[in-house]
Amino acid sequence: MPHNHRRVIKHPILPIPEKEKFDFLFNGQTCTGAEGETISSALFANGINIFGHHPGDHSPQGIFCANGQCSQCTVIADGMAVKSCMEPVKSGMKVYSCDKLPVLPPHDMYDPRFHQVETLECDVMVIGAGPAGIAAAIELGKLGKSVIIVDDKSRPGGKLVLQTHTFFGSISDCYAGTRGIDIATILASEMEKYPSVRLFLNSTALGVFADQKIGVVQEHKYFLVKPKKLLVAAGARERALGFPGWDLPGIYGAGAFQTLLNRDLVSPSKRLFIIGGGNVGLIAGYHAMQAGITVVGLVEAMPQVGGYKVHADKIRRLGVPVYLSHSVLRAEGDENGVKTITITEIDKFFNPIKGTEKTFEVDTILIATGLAPISEMYAFAKQIGMDAYAAGDANEIAEASAAMFGGKIAGLTIAADMGENVTVPDEWHKKAEVLKSRPGTTYPVNYPDKKEGVFPVFHCIQEIPCNPCTEVCPHNSISIEGESIMGIPGFADKCSGCTKCVAICPGLAISLVDFRKAEEGFAHVTISFEMLKEAVGEQETIPAVDIDGNFICDAPVVKITDPKFADRTLLVTLKVPAEHACRVAGIRVQKPEDVKPLEGHIVPEEEDVIICRCSRVSASQVRMRIRSGLRDMNQLKAEFNLGMGACGGKTCGQLVERLFREEGITADETTAMTYRPLNMEVTLGMFAGMGD
Repeated sequence: MPHNHRRVIKHPILPIPEKEKFDFLFNGQTCTGAEGETISSALFANGINIFGHHPGDHSPQGIFCANGQCSQCTVIADGMAVKSCMEPVKSGMKVYSCDKLPVLPPHDMYDPRFHQVETLECDVMVIGAGPAGIAAAIELGKLGKSVIIVDDKSRPGGKLVLQTHTFFGSISDCYAGTRGIDIATILASEMEKYPSVRLFLNSTALGVFADQKIGVVQEHKYFLVKPKKLLVAAGARERALGFPGWDLPGIYGAGAFQTLLNRDLVSPSKRLFIIGGGNVGLIAGYHAMQAGITVVGLVEAMPQVGGYKVHADKIRRLGVPVYLSHSVLRAEGDENGVKTITITEIDKFFNPIKGTEKTFEVDTILIATGLAPISEMYAFAKQIGMDAYAAGDANEIAEASAAMFGGKIAGLTIAADMGENVTVPDEWHKKAEVLKSRPGTTYPVNYPDKKEGVFPVFHCIQEIPCNPCTEVCPHNSISIEGESIMGIPGFADKCSGCTKCVAICPGLAISLVDFRKAEEGFAHVTISFEMLKEAVGEQETIPAVDIDGNFICDAPVVKITDPKFADRTLLVTLKVPAEHACRVAGIRVQKPEDVKPLEGHIVPEEEDVIICRCSRVSASQVRMRIRSGLRDMNQLKAEFNLGMGACGGKTCGQLVERLFREEGITADETTAMTYRPLNMEVTLGMFAGMGD
């Protein structure tokens, strides 16, 4: 019988609320759900990660995006087909897999008569209550504009509600040094101040129609919105990556993992591997370790990570191997899910280097190979002549701090276009450009040559937009080199050892070296630590490591403090030999033997790759048609149902485009796939106002 062995019961950052528990059924088996939980999270909490089997080849199906963008997780709940990642579980609910035809609900359950569909009018409709959408709604609310903002989640904030780490950027401009989960609360509270802004949660914008209305479903009720202006701030979806075995249960997007872990407090993994060295993958690895999950490794095809170096350094220091210039060869598993991943070193042309294969035992693989804007509704709105705008990731993929500024700019731009006497300050545009900047120059490590007094050491050596340390120093002794916050922090010799800079650094990249109280030949080094307190104890001796995670020495723990100004960040003080003190940047948590590759594993021969998960279309089928002269992607829809599944081509479309490129066919030579007018699935009865 399933049990709730996957629920998170301890976390260094997130509170563990007491939730009402109740029973529901899955395939006739009693499971335990929790108030406010989705069906998919409840099933994971009960140890169930296989939700059904594909009718075509009986392949096991589970979650993939956990964001309503695909339909891998579809189940039958009380007689209706629903996405389990979006549908709340309820007491007594009867949930079945889609392996067999469901028992239909009673014929008299719904009123068969058509009802009037309500149309709401407003000045501006905002699709997406993430950082960009909320920021725009706030600016419009200040001016008294009537705003309808819709979001398909149960609380506003978008991906901010999944982020337990503190943010980069500027304290005064975008809450740098504050955790994403708290920024979501701050923004939502600010938006609530403006009565002209109406927030519709659990509401999915289905599509933009030719009469310039937007269809919305809120908790099984359908209505229309007729705005004067439309702002699409729907965020982004994760890019897929096809490789042998990638369709096994236990392989899914990093956002799906963070949703399970940080939103629903369900731990879906014991041994995790990450594909992709951008900020999304690096942060997901860090979040996994906060929940006590072993992160076996991270693979990145480029010679350097694409995300911030400090994000990579954080997980390296904790003991996560980062394999640069490596790619994934395959995943292996069985009916119950993924069991191993095999990676290989690649050359400058991205070809595998034979003999460099490494295989690791895992139960979960995260695909974090980039994001694609959710901008279909914006494109169609422009096509039919609507006054439409885009902000946040729907406009340009960047960090959440940049999305907030993008939303502010969009809000004022819309207001100005509506005749309000407002202008977007030039300074906003400049700050927005800085906040969405890619990482700049990485400088050599330059440690202080001091053996006395007390002083901070900066282990952030890459240009990124960040300045919290400069704003918290009580002596104004930390400055940023250059004219913008992209510079490297520098220190003027005036430190009292308050450790505020250590505690607030989003990259955990500042240590405090103190020779004043340590015995001769040693120094006390204080670092920030955001793992469970049980991971390190006072008087314990632990491995101290440098900026890249290389072992320096075993260091006794002098003390562990939890000051109020540190915001759920522990400060761990180590006793370190004086000659090593400035190099110590962190402590190792994972043991090297826990992340070693398997010995003697034989990698099977290459096999075909599934490209369309919905219709189970393989890469070889598509390649064969390309080589025979096919150039219209819509013909693939007609022949194989590729792109015709429930996800509407959101996953497979980009993979097909990649196959064309690999076959030497340029985008100008092809006809792109035509997408459906609806962004999400909906029952036909919805359009008649019948509910479902």
